Amino acid sequence: METINDSKQKVVIEYPCSWCYKIIASERAALEQAIRDVIDDRDHSVSHSNKSKTGKYISMNLDLLVHNEDDRTFIFDALKRHQDIKMVL
Repeated sequence: METINDSKQKVVIEYPCSWCYKIIASERAALEQAIRDVIDDRDHSVSHSNKSKTGKYISMNLDLLVHNEDDRTFIFDALKRHQDIKMVL
């Protein structure tokens, strides 16, 4: 559950919760391998999101259960640092 604290406009997230990362890469096989490299054997689902007009980039959604803020940011940072991933949202 997400709520907004009006005085500071900070989002409060209740953990554990399902989280979706949108991942952008140049090719599907490399993107799927990068996901396996980062999350290892955790339960997750991956779905196609979009492809750029020129076909240069592909995006996919990675959905998984995150246990706390540190877990969520660790996965985000690890995905972002992976050499085959161009961007994580």
